[in-house]
Amino acid sequence: MNPVWDVPTDTLASAGTSTGQRLVGPAQAIVAPLRDIGNTIFVRSPVCVSPLIDEVEKPTVQRLSVDPTVSWNRAIKTNQDLLPETPWTNILFDDFWGTLLTHSGSHKSFRPLCTLSFRLNYAVHGLRPWGYHLLNVALHVLVTALFTAFTRPLLGRGPWSLLAGLLFASHPIHTEAVAGVVGRADVGAAAFFLLSLFCYARHCRLRRDTRTRAVGRRWAWMLGGLGCAAASMLWKEQGVTVLAVSAVYDLFVFQRLRLTQVFALLLGKPGVVERSLTSLFWLGVKLPTITGSSWGLENSGTPARSACGGGISPCVPGADPDRTICSVAKQPQDVSALLWVGTGPPLRAGGKVAEPAKKKVLLSLAALASWGGVLLAARLFWMGSKPPNFSSSDNPAADSPHSLTRALTFLYLPAANAWLLLCPDRLSFDWSMDAVPLVRSLSDWRNLQTTAFYLGFTLLALFGLRGPASKAKETNEKHQNCNEKSISNGNGYHALDTNLDTHSEPPKTTLNGSHRPQRCSAQMSPPPTENLVLLSLAIMSLPFLPATNLFFYVGFVIAERVLYIPSMGFCLLVATGTRALYIRLRSPRCRAALLCLCAALVLLNGTRTVRRNRDWSNEESLYKSGISVNPAKAWGNLGNVLKNQGKMAEAEKAYRNALQHRGNMADMLYNLGLLLQEDQRFSEALHYYKLALGSRPTLASAYLNMGIILMNRGDLDEAKRTFATCADIPDENLKDPHAHKSSVTSCLYNLGKLLHEQGQQEEALSLYKEALQKMPPQFAPHSLFNMMGEAYMRLNRPEEAGHWYRESLRAKPDHIPAHLTYAKLLSLTGQKAEAEKFFLRAIQLDPAKGNGYMHYGQFLLEQARLREAAEMAERAAELESSEFDVVFSAAHMLRQASLNEAAERQYKRAARLRPDYPAALMNLGAILHLNGKLPEAEANYLRALQLKPDDAITQSNLRKLRNIMKRQELQTRRIGDL
Repeated sequence: MNPVWDVPTDTLASAGTSTGQRLVGPAQAIVAPLRDIGNTIFVRSPVCVSPLIDEVEKPTVQRLSVDPTVSWNRAIKTNQDLLPETPWTNILFDDFWGTLLTHSGSHKSFRPLCTLSFRLNYAVHGLRPWGYHLLNVALHVLVTALFTAFTRPLLGRGPWSLLAGLLFASHPIHTEAVAGVVGRADVGAAAFFLLSLFCYARHCRLRRDTRTRAVGRRWAWMLGGLGCAAASMLWKEQGVTVLAVSAVYDLFVFQRLRLTQVFALLLGKPGVVERSLTSLFWLGVKLPTITGSSWGLENSGTPARSACGGGISPCVPGADPDRTICSVAKQPQDVSALLWVGTGPPLRAGGKVAEPAKKKVLLSLAALASWGGVLLAARLFWMGSKPPNFSSSDNPAADSPHSLTRALTFLYLPAANAWLLLCPDRLSFDWSMDAVPLVRSLSDWRNLQTTAFYLGFTLLALFGLRGPASKAKETNEKHQNCNEKSISNGNGYHALDTNLDTHSEPPKTTLNGSHRPQRCSAQMSPPPTENLVLLSLAIMSLPFLPATNLFFYVGFVIAERVLYIPSMGFCLLVATGTRALYIRLRSPRCRAALLCLCAALVLLNGTRTVRRNRDWSNEESLYKSGISVNPAKAWGNLGNVLKNQGKMAEAEKAYRNALQHRGNMADMLYNLGLLLQEDQRFSEALHYYKLALGSRPTLASAYLNMGIILMNRGDLDEAKRTFATCADIPDENLKDPHAHKSSVTSCLYNLGKLLHEQGQQEEALSLYKEALQKMPPQFAPHSLFNMMGEAYMRLNRPEEAGHWYRESLRAKPDHIPAHLTYAKLLSLTGQKAEAEKFFLRAIQLDPAKGNGYMHYGQFLLEQARLREAAEMAERAAELESSEFDVVFSAAHMLRQASLNEAAERQYKRAARLRPDYPAALMNLGAILHLNGKLPEAEANYLRALQLKPDDAITQSNLRKLRNIMKRQELQTRRIGDL
């Protein structure tokens, strides 16, 4: 009497849920200046595939990064705006990280030109980092060349522009901006920042030319400058501040006005100018009124200028006596004419020319201000008219409830940034959290640093605003000969009036109204030190203003890459001060010593930059270098690196070190839980996932992995509740809504899978459809499509099932489970030949896995090709000898092929793999029963009944066996005898 077999109703069914799931974690305006130079935090593939497929898809879980690597991941690796299939117009509506600008969790960093450069990089280099770094270095070289060219006319002859350029090129503070891929936004913005300044400087020089042809050229350069300013802002937000820097350049460097004169110009009150000049003019000479003819304005209608095209020189030895202020003081004068000393047309000169000249300046300034307003308004509108939201750890001072703490800390941070420019010895990849402790009281010693910084800045600003000194000390001891008279190379000439087309301009009118041809070189002296100091401070401070928390809170405490543009002002300031000191020194030895100190400074900066680049050479060295500054984040990210290297014990120690410094970091708690989960320490992993959710209840990935653990432990009801809770979390105010949506989609998938296994196909389909609606673009949908197909199969709707199987294969053509399920559908619908092609294709995709052989063997068995089926089954069992489902099904197929001895071997292997699984023991007993090994069969039947006493099949088989044993007079045993 043959035994009754307890086998799955479909031999492709898994006999049990495996507990060993693994978790893995204008064109000229731009060209001319150049010519003048010479893995995700969630389950990437849904967990637990169809019960019809015995290959369980393993979840791929990646660590939750909170470092520059996540910048690479979010800005490059997972940024859908870089993909060729994504419309390029998406970069106009998404932020830097690929999130919709109007989303509540958006970073609001609208940098489309930078994103476009990343997209071009991706098209050429894919995800290979070297191409991205190469372009960053090339941009830094371009910015350095532009900056050196910009400072050359400002600093004059000598090595000073070279010094400024070398200081900028080698400053260690630039390492993050150049070595870090996302720092390209700052470097690109700096390039267009300088191009905009070049264009506006050319516009200012062309304002003197009153010919009709020059008007068009002048405004072409203005448009070029405005366009470059917009481009700079579209690289990074702070680029718009170049418009304010251009205004400072125009007023204080090109026009060389003092503050009171600027107010007079802007307010249109010449009386104020006269009073200010009378009270503040450094010459102390009482000047009578000048007439228009005294300035030679009646004949030509152009500004009175010397044969060299300058203005009026100070009273200095060696200067042209006909052009000094002292000589003018001997003539009838209007004091307000002195407003334009050394710069061009006076604001008032007989009332004939002054107003048009003044209008030109005001019109230029109005264009700058208007364009700035337009850009800012458009920027605000484009980001949804709402500021971004940041976590308290990003900017702890902004989250402080005490106004004194906020005020003192925000006042201190610019001083800390200035110190990094001055002494870049202590650098870090991240300055968030507690890297800069809050200044909580007036007794904090750092308030002295704050006071010293603002006092020094104020003194420098006052020095720049007071105007040039009374004596031309910065002559570099060089003179130019013009009209056989010596003109001092001091402060009386405009620095950037060097590129006018002198051969095409009308003859210049001299002070006495006569016309003389220009005979001297166009080289002019640089601006006074005071003016350069003011320009340097403007470049340092104005681009930094958005980062001061003055207008809105920002998402960082200190960011070294934000100092890339301000450092240009710092380098210009150092070069200006060094030049001034060099000129004052008369001893050749002192001058030589000063130059040696400059060379040493450049070498020191270069050495520090080389060392810092070594820190940035790999993640491990970078995070180790940041432990002294930001230990919590550095240890946490070092743990991620060590975990990727397979150093699990060291990684766990690093995570725990991070939590000792800051115990409420949800990211680190999650990462530690993930490590423990991969180490099969599920109870500890659950503990840390719960702690992570206590710190951040919206961390969907923690819910997801908690649900996986609960599901694998058999706590299905709790797993359902966990997945359902995750699925209901909104993505509002989240930094990475795409990652959140992926985790939510995976939770819906797994919840649907649980319902699918419990036979609730309609409910499962409803969840799958909800997952489709919430699924982000980067989510891999092939497993979800495959599960939908299987649900439709269970509902006996093969047409819909076939559609979703084909969609799964379209989403991932090498998806083996979809090949197998679609082949099964084709077989059921009578398309046997087509079905066999898909089975064989699945085997070809991965011949080292037994799953494909097993399903193909089942197909052959159904075709009564028993020997072929048995061969496939044995091959599958040998390849997957540790997989119970494969071995158990192989044994069943071998039995059906009447290969009972081979079937017995596989049933024994299955029983060893799952000794507590009643069906395995019962089937082993049955094959032993069939093979005549009755005592062994009885023992296995009894063990099966111990585990499942009410199993009718086992009881029936045992009765049949004992009848045989009784006839053969064999001794029987009871359960208690085992």
